[in-house]
Amino acid sequence: MTDLAVRKARPQYRNIGISQILSYRLPIAGIVSILHRISGALLFLFGIPFSLYLLQQSLTSELSFASYSAIVGSVPGKLVLLVLGWAFLHHAIAGIRYLLLDRHVGIEKASSHLSAKVALVVSLLLTLVFALKLFGVF
Repeated sequence: MTDLAVRKARPQYRNIGISQILSYRLPIAGIVSILHRISGALLFLFGIPFSLYLLQQSLTSELSFASYSAIVGSVPGKLVLLVLGWAFLHHAIAGIRYLLLDRHVGIEKASSHLSAKVALVVSLLLTLVFALKLFGVF
């Protein structure tokens, strides 16, 4: 009988459903990891083709350079560049964090939590500086 009572007292863990995803709280390291994957996908799927297109537009002729200038000078073009800039900065900084973790530097819970916070804050601050420069504040 005691075996049955112990079995009932143990918590059961199940996979979360779609409706529970928004209420699930990830640790900061999990958020940085997911953002690292998203930024890598953005860079691969949109960053490379967009950059190559802009390079082609800037090098082909004077008329295509004017087209390049119009794309880069418009607000939607700047927003695309801002998102790609964030993706590059976050992916690079989180990548350095993961390289250090692979070398067993900062793998303790407290230092890993701190490095995740630092990676997120630094990438956002550098993106803010990039946005200010992109939109002509300085």
